[in-house]
Amino acid sequence: MNFSLLFVHFTWVTVAFAILLPNAASAATPPKAQNSSSSVQVPDRLNPNPNPLQFPTKPEEVKIQGTVPISLAQALELAKRNNRDLQVAILQLERSRFALRESQAALFPTLGINSSVTNSGNGFSNNSSQASTSFNGSAQLNYNVYTSGNRQATIRAAEEQLRVDELNVESQSLTISLNATTQYYDLQQADQQVRINQSAVTNAQASLRDTQAREQAGVGTRFDVLQAQVNLANAQQLLTNAISQQQIARRQLATLLSLSQSVDISASDPVQLAGLWSQTVEQSIVQAFQNRPELQQYLGQRNISEQQRRQALSQLGPQISLAGNYNLLDRYNDGVSITDGYSVGLQGNLTLFDGGAARARAAQSKANIAIAETQFATQRDQIRFDVEQYYSQLQSNLNNVQTSSVALNQAREALNLARLRFQAGVGTQTEVIDAENDLTRAEGNRVAAILDYNRALANLQRSVTSRASR
Repeated sequence: MNFSLLFVHFTWVTVAFAILLPNAASAATPPKAQNSSSSVQVPDRLNPNPNPLQFPTKPEEVKIQGTVPISLAQALELAKRNNRDLQVAILQLERSRFALRESQAALFPTLGINSSVTNSGNGFSNNSSQASTSFNGSAQLNYNVYTSGNRQATIRAAEEQLRVDELNVESQSLTISLNATTQYYDLQQADQQVRINQSAVTNAQASLRDTQAREQAGVGTRFDVLQAQVNLANAQQLLTNAISQQQIARRQLATLLSLSQSVDISASDPVQLAGLWSQTVEQSIVQAFQNRPELQQYLGQRNISEQQRRQALSQLGPQISLAGNYNLLDRYNDGVSITDGYSVGLQGNLTLFDGGAARARAAQSKANIAIAETQFATQRDQIRFDVEQYYSQLQSNLNNVQTSSVALNQAREALNLARLRFQAGVGTQTEVIDAENDLTRAEGNRVAAILDYNRALANLQRSVTSRASR
C-alpha cells in the first residue's frame, strides 16, 4: 500500500491550516464593547438590570425611588454603555465577523471519516446459516481547487459586509450621542421653564398682594385685584404644564439611556453656550464628505453587490475539485487480514446552459450597484444640506443669544419701573402685568436661544463627525 500521496495531502492540510489560522482567529474575535474608557463616573444605581428579558410584574418594581442629577458627560457615557440600538449594532458586527470566518472556511479542504460494523447471515429459519461480522471504514478528503472566482468573491463580500457593519456601529454611536445630547438640552429647557414659571407665579403673587393692599387702603380698585388674580391663575397653569413637560423630558432621556426602572434623572449642568465653531461652512462641508460613515457604507454596499455579481457569473465557469478516499475492510473470523484501498482524483464540471439564471442574478447585482451609487449621491447632497442648515442655525442662534441677553436686562428694569410707578400711583396694574409677562417671555427667549444654539452645534458636529461629537 502506497501512503505517499495521502501523506502529502494531509501535510498540505496542516500547513494551510497553520498559515490561515491567525486570520481566521482574528475574524472570529468578538467586537470590543463600546463602553467608554473615559474617567466619567456614573452612579451604579443608574445602570439597568443586566438581564434584557427583565419583566417587572409588581408596582414597587417600577416605582421611582429617587432622582439623580447627571451631567451631559454622564448622559453620553450612559448612552454608550446601555443604549439598546447601539448594542444591536455591535451584535450585528459580531455576527458579520463570524460570517466572514464561515466564508474563509472555503480556503480549507474538508475531511471526514465514517465507519460501520455489520452483522449478516442467511436468515433466522435456516439453522445451518453462518453469521458474519464485518467492519468498514473510510476517510474522505475534498478540496475545491478552482471555483472560477466564486470563493474569492464570497470572502470579499463578507469582508465588505464586515466593514459596512463597522461603519454602522460608528454611525449608530454618533447618532445616539447626538440624540442623548439634544434630549439633555430638552431636559435643561424643561427645567428652566419650570424655574421661569415658578418665578412668574412668585411675581404674580407679589402683584396680587400689592393690589389687595391698595384696595384695602382705598387707593386701588376691585378691577386691579381681579386682573392680578387672573394673571396669577394663568401663571399657575403655565407652571403646571411646565412641570408635566419636565417629567416627560426626564422619562424620554431615561428611556434613551436605558436606565434602571426605579430611578429618575435631572440635568445638573448649567445652561450656557457649549462652545464655538471655528471652521467656515465650506471647510465644514469638505470635512463632512471625508468623515461621514454613511458615505462609506454606500460604497461598501456597492462593493458587496459587485462581489455578488462575480459570484453569479462564476457559476458559468468551470468548477474543479480534488477528492481523495481511503477505505478499510475487515471481515471477522474469515482467516483474511484487513484489506484497504484508496482513490485520488480530480473532478470537474461546467454548466453549459442554466436557462439564463446566473446572468439574471448578475444583472440584479448590477442594478444594486447602480442603486448604491445613486444613494451615495443622494446622501452626499443631504450631508451638504445638513451642514449648511445647522451652520446657518448656529449663526442665527448666536445672534439671538446676544439679543435676548440685552432684552432680558431691559425687561427686568422695565418691571422694576412699572412696580415703582404703580406704587407711586402714576402707573396701572395692567402695566405691571404686562411687564411681568415680558420678563417671563424674555427669560424663556434667552434660555431657548442658548439651547437652540447648543442643539445646532451638536447637529453640526454630528453632520461633520468632528472629534467633539465623539
